[in-house]
Amino acid sequence: MKQELIEELFQKFEQACYLYNEIECWSARDLQTVLGYSEWRNFLNVIDKAKAACENSGIPLLDHFVDVNKMVSLGSGAAREIDDIALTRYACYLIAQNGDSTKNEIAFAQTYFAVQTRKQEIIERRLLDVDRVSARERLSRTEKKLSGIIYERGVDDKGFAIIRSKGDQALFGGYSTHEMKKKLAIPEGRPLADFLPTLTIKAKDFATELTSHNVLEKNLLGENQISEEHTENNRAVRKILLERGVKPEALPPAEDVKKIQRQLDGDERKLLKDVKKKKN
Repeated sequence: MKQELIEELFQKFEQACYLYNEIECWSARDLQTVLGYSEWRNFLNVIDKAKAACENSGIPLLDHFVDVNKMVSLGSGAAREIDDIALTRYACYLIAQNGDSTKNEIAFAQTYFAVQTRKQEIIERRLLDVDRVSARERLSRTEKKLSGIIYERGVDDKGFAIIRSKGDQALFGGYSTHEMKKKLAIPEGRPLADFLPTLTIKAKDFATELTSHNVLEKNLLGENQISEEHTENNRAVRKILLERGVKPEALPPAEDVKKIQRQLDGDERKLLKDVKKKKN
């Protein structure tokens, strides 16, 4: 398919979009023309197949296919009302999938939606990666905060490491930090949290934040009191997770958070580079 035709079809499809009840929609009558169908009845057959696919997916038809009326001009200057269907982008996708793929317009639409779906997947993946990196950075700050609080209460770095390890043991159902690292095949010298899924990172962060709060509120002193508090907080967080069907120690390891951070940084540099090119 020639690039000129692709650009023309893209413009036609995007320009046909309108808002119906504040939802992005397309008129089936307009889409009929965009997708190269000269007969409405033939296009209705494609729409019926798309509706069947929607129902088979367990998705309510009325969320994506809404019967409406449309005014069209007649040759005499008068106008009359005809049946139409307001279609969401998902409905348009289903129609493209069930259309005649020998038509250039349908072939374009199928490719267009495949690309759009891939873009959405990439965006969603990036958002998840950003959330995990942010959670890991927050845990580091929370642990640093706790370390500073307990240092003033007679606990040195070695004591903090012991307190943190006992907290892990309570959160992971008896597995120590070292045992969890071995269980998840984490490289020697790397922190356990760098390979934990986002949920577990946030669980550790919450328990640590609770400990910081209660150490001050209860005026706890020394390794024993603070260690007991941190253990109880992790045990309480574990109880919540178990009640929701989550066993922290049973979750698989996640990708190295440092690697994800490098990928995000690389994407950011590439984006800035592309922006500069466009400006020049």
